Amino acid sequence: MGNKWRRWALPAAPLALVLLAATGCESTPEARHEPAAAPSPPVARVCAAPAAGPAKAPAGAVTIDPAVAGDLAAKTRSSPPHTTFWLRPGKHRLAPDRYAQVMPKEGDTYLGAPGAVLDGLRTNQYAFGGTARDVTIRYLTVQDFVAPQDEGVVNHDSADGWVIEHATIQNNSGAGVMAGARQRVRASCLRGNGQYGMNAYKASGPLRGLVVEGNEIVGNNKDDWERRRPGCGCTGGVKFWAVDGADVRGNWVHDNRGAGLWADTDNNDFRIEDNVLEGNDGAALIYETSYNAVVRDNTIRRNNWVEGRKYADRGDSFPFATVYLSESGGEPRVRARTDKIEVYGNVLENNWSGITLWENADRFCNSPANTSSGDCTLLVKDTHRCAQPAIATAPLFGDCRWKTQRVDIHDNRFVLDKTVVDCTVKCDRMAVLANYGTYPDWSPYKGDRVAEAITLRQHNRWHDNVYVGPWKFVAQDPSRILDSGQWQGMPYRQDTGSTFRAGDGG
Repeated sequence: MGNKWRRWALPAAPLALVLLAATGCESTPEARHEPAAAPSPPVARVCAAPAAGPAKAPAGAVTIDPAVAGDLAAKTRSSPPHTTFWLRPGKHRLAPDRYAQVMPKEGDTYLGAPGAVLDGLRTNQYAFGGTARDVTIRYLTVQDFVAPQDEGVVNHDSADGWVIEHATIQNNSGAGVMAGARQRVRASCLRGNGQYGMNAYKASGPLRGLVVEGNEIVGNNKDDWERRRPGCGCTGGVKFWAVDGADVRGNWVHDNRGAGLWADTDNNDFRIEDNVLEGNDGAALIYETSYNAVVRDNTIRRNNWVEGRKYADRGDSFPFATVYLSESGGEPRVRARTDKIEVYGNVLENNWSGITLWENADRFCNSPANTSSGDCTLLVKDTHRCAQPAIATAPLFGDCRWKTQRVDIHDNRFVLDKTVVDCTVKCDRMAVLANYGTYPDWSPYKGDRVAEAITLRQHNRWHDNVYVGPWKFVAQDPSRILDSGQWQGMPYRQDTGSTFRAGDGG
């Protein structure tokens, strides 16, 4: 991944990064391992038994005929806003042109009858596009569209206020769904899409008020973009960029290639709760260069076996984790429902390692090591204010970097049985660390300054947890591996009130 210490690099393409500081489906055939065992209820088993739409056209609805290619797009053009369209059973097609997508009008509703499928036939790039607000899509299967990388099939242009419910969005290239502000994605199956199940990104600025609830998100990143573009940071079951206020709850996120959920750059005010995250090749959750979140009451199991093992087999000593908080922390100056990152009430069982808090000493605003093309984030609006040598003076010294701070990890249960994970070393880590700063020559963060800060002075705390199994702990840098007594002792004083039971789990 390039620089050994540049973990989970940002994408090369520039992003609009500034927020207001004041304010039961089966895996796809392409899966590399067997699907995770069915979890105990409740779980969003949506793909195996999708809800059926209305068998008859609702009163006043415009009926769409699957025998007429392009009927849906044509009747949308000829109808006024706030029209309801009912798609008959069968396979619906657009015109045989890659840009023949449906362009809804404000308030339009699309309802699929039982067995209604909108099929792109690997010809059309997009299914639904345009900027109309408050569009609803229910009970419809959308499949086999070929959106380019970083683009999406449903809500291609990230329009606001869309509602996507009881839908199946599968086997498309790019992202199955894009997201706009106030979007609601509920009780839907996002399955086997080439890059993302959903890509929550809005080019025009922050995306506010997103709800992702009760969905099954499985087998995405089928096209393996991290292999095609190493270090792109462009994959996941769901990827979030600059989302201000999100509720991600009650989803079953499993067997995705790469991370399950990945919030990357200027996200704020997330609640990630009551989800089952399991069997993902990479981390269950990455929260990167972002702020203020609550992660609670999730079941997280058998994640990171593929990616964790890959790096361990290469001899990499970094504690690749199942919950990975990278340059992210609580920030009271940013308006949110919390002013910290709080991780509690979760069960993490037989994952490749546990929780890692990480901060790259060489990654700061205007540093050549920052992969966001020089852009700054959130608390630093003027990139020139962080240029050499001004960065070395207060208060810019603090605000020119992304800090992993104010993280509170408590009342979780961590279980590890190495015979289940099939590992002997490097899969048993809980960590808080940074690298030794070296770059660039004018950096004020050289040496172990950042490592000491994240470990001892930035209010990152584990307490009142339960550990079952042979857990080890990493503090300050990857070479400092501790047992529970050292972890609880001076100078770290972590996991006060926690209990430890040795052995291989259970």
